[in-house]
Amino acid sequence: QLQLVESGGGSVQAGGSLRLSCAVSGSTYAPWCMGWFRQAPGKEREGVAYITNTGTTRYADSVKGRFTISRDNAKKTLYLQMSSLKPEDTAMYYCAATETPVCTMLFSGYNKWGQGAQVTVSS
Repeated sequence: QLQLVESGGGSVQAGGSLRLSCAVSGSTYAPWCMGWFRQAPGKEREGVAYITNTGTTRYADSVKGRFTISRDNAKKTLYLQMSSLKPEDTAMYYCAATETPVCTMLFSGYNKWGQGAQVTVSS
């Protein structure tokens, strides 16, 4: 059974950087689509970025130019490098995966989720 485990969350001041990691276990290969989502208190879960098995990426407008998603298929690990962080980036960040060959920024398109990693950005 495929499992996802995030790490790397924490607290940082505005303008700082953090890197999230998501390790895949229970599978002999990396999922086709992997993405990062976030959910702030009282708000819906929103897509941050996704990456296909061949490296195609897509970002939410709110993070373009500041966040970079990447993956190491050999290590079966997904990353999210976050720079120029803003207080509005504060949220629980979730790693997600799906075996379907159609990637999406919608959370309904993913069937495997990590437990979440808290990111807090102070002004």
